[in-house]
Amino acid sequence: MSRRNAGGSTGATTAAVFGEVLRHFREAAGLTQEGLAGRIPCDRSHVARVEAGTRVPTDTFAKTCDELLGTGGVLGRLWGRIDWYPQVEHPDWFRRRAEMDAVAVTLREYQVQVVPGLLQTEAYARALFARVTSGEEVEERVRARLSRQRRFLANGGPFYAVVLDESCLRNVVGGPTVMREQCAHLLDVARRPNIHIQVAPADRAELVRPNASMSLIELPDGHKWVYSESLDRGHFNDNPAAYGRHLQTYDVLRADAPSALESAALINEAMERYEQDEQRRVQLGHNLDQEQLQRRQRRQLRRGGPRISRRRSRPRRQGP
Repeated sequence: MSRRNAGGSTGATTAAVFGEVLRHFREAAGLTQEGLAGRIPCDRSHVARVEAGTRVPTDTFAKTCDELLGTGGVLGRLWGRIDWYPQVEHPDWFRRRAEMDAVAVTLREYQVQVVPGLLQTEAYARALFARVTSGEEVEERVRARLSRQRRFLANGGPFYAVVLDESCLRNVVGGPTVMREQCAHLLDVARRPNIHIQVAPADRAELVRPNASMSLIELPDGHKWVYSESLDRGHFNDNPAAYGRHLQTYDVLRADAPSALESAALINEAMERYEQDEQRRVQLGHNLDQEQLQRRQRRQLRRGGPRISRRRSRPRRQGP
């Protein structure tokens, strides 16, 4: 692993400061953590971790809290001044790509199977990394992945266009709840003027797709790169002919794929399916709990009920 911005400790301190300021305004408004979470909406644990300085909030979270707590925009301004990721690690083979993301002026991507890292939620990224590692290594990789997103999600961020193969929405990572939240996140970030998301449906056989996931990266000096990945390895190609060929394939796909508006409807449909799956699981769990409760009650009745003696009939004696 290669360390980025090593030695910095300001981020940890300012994250705690942000949490303290949030807690101050929340308590001044007479709200509990659960009360604020219900209005955002989000989980109470999310608010608790932000206040403790152990969870990185989004700028949307900060602005929503500003509105709900009547802070006059204090949290949003503070959020913009904090270096939330003063010390993160990327795998050595990915370091070069991360450095390009930090300066790219334009990024175009085509992605299959999984949502691209720049658009992943924290829970989605954690579920992905949990497949290949465990413990602190998972959290370290999640922090590193989220650190790349901030620049693209900030106001005035670089242009980012992505075409998602429908498999990205159908390949379940972390369960229905994680997928529902991931779909909601895609719909949210797609509203930003610099982010353009389209979906290539599986049943559109006429769409000409790249053979694999790829990124087309344009740097400030005009240098252009094609990036792709194999198992634990990144591949870079700055051959102008190769870039032009892949760009043409990508542009044709974007032109023929459903529009951003139509794609938002497809993402929303997927989100609703995961929400229904989530509700079915909750109901199934409720039914199982009820069934187990009834079984325990029946066992208790059998054990604690009055014992009824039964007279046994004696065998009749046979005469001589």
